[in-house]
Amino acid sequence: MIEHLDLSAVVAEQPDPLPFATVSGAHLYGFPSRDSDVDLRGAHLLPLDALIGLREAEETRGRTWLRDGVEVDLVTHDLRKFVRLMLRRNGYVLEQLLSPLVVRTSDLHAELTALAPGVLTTRHAHHYRGFACTQWRLFEKNGELKSLLYTFRALLTGIHLMRSGEVVAHLPTLCGTVGEAPAYLGELITAKAEAEHGPAAGTDRERLRADVEALHRALDDARAASPLPETATGAYDALHDLVVRARPGQRLQG
Repeated sequence: MIEHLDLSAVVAEQPDPLPFATVSGAHLYGFPSRDSDVDLRGAHLLPLDALIGLREAEETRGRTWLRDGVEVDLVTHDLRKFVRLMLRRNGYVLEQLLSPLVVRTSDLHAELTALAPGVLTTRHAHHYRGFACTQWRLFEKNGELKSLLYTFRALLTGIHLMRSGEVVAHLPTLCGTVGEAPAYLGELITAKAEAEHGPAAGTDRERLRADVEALHRALDDARAASPLPETATGAYDALHDLVVRARPGQRLQG
């Protein structure tokens, strides 16, 4: 499990400095299994010549390997690409940025976190709807608890975001803050702890479908009544300045 891994050593081994690295996936969502892998996400800073030369810049890096018997999946984006993803109503990268499971932080990380509210819009509802639909289709094929919990997690995160302007990815927390959350989710989370790809045994498919459809309607209603703007207008210049300032010295504090 994650408690037995020295993730700071993993970060220190990377070829370029990382302004931040956090844990995402099932550990962030609050339903890891005993055999879950560790999803490590973050941003790296390429040297300036990597961006202005003729060679293709390695803007995204991904690697999966076993460490101390646990599968580690590491994905990082160059800071410029990461910020561009933030500006494209990508809830996934915002969850990574704002994850409380912090492995590496810096002043740049703090600045990015402070600017994150400025990119939140009602259009993020589309991100969570799309992710939920993809996971539901997967659940209909494989019948796994993992896909089912990912479906509910995405919908509840979207609803909570539309109502509060806050990105919360932790399903047990969402069960206590979103009134429409089905009462049986706690039992499903407990069952998921036994196996990463365990089946959703004993579940009523028709009830599940009805509850998922109800949450889609709740997401629609929350989006229509949301205090969030439809488009982000205030964060672009500040994020541009941050990316420009970050590059020359590549000095990280903290």
